[in-house]
Amino acid sequence: MALFSEQAAEAQLNNEAERICEDDLESLLKRQEAIEAKVKGSGRLRRFSIDIKLMFSLIRDYWKGQYRAVPWKTIAAVAGALLYVLNPLDLIPDVIFGIGFIDDAGVIALCLKLVESDLHKYGAWKELAEESKCEARPN
Repeated sequence: MALFSEQAAEAQLNNEAERICEDDLESLLKRQEAIEAKVKGSGRLRRFSIDIKLMFSLIRDYWKGQYRAVPWKTIAAVAGALLYVLNPLDLIPDVIFGIGFIDDAGVIALCLKLVESDLHKYGAWKELAEESKCEARPN
């Protein structure tokens, strides 16, 4: 028997995402350092650190109005997953040695699976936007 199933991850992600509103994004962005520190300190979550940075970048650009070519359900899922990671008393409390981050990793993995296409499109947009900035700078 698995400690944390994909169905449990989906239920947790849906629960978090349903509660997200646009006003929550600023608060989430202020918690980025805390979430990244938690990810860095967990072996199970550490493998998602690059994805989590991209997720925060997407949220930031959406919040600033710089990137809106993404459905709200993607933004809500990403924000919900990130907030779930921050919660120490989630489905499997983080203080339980050895298994406390299994649910966090499951929720992040499921979120990435669900928003993969939108995240790839955003990553490509971000790369082009950064290239354009570099080309626009005088030498």
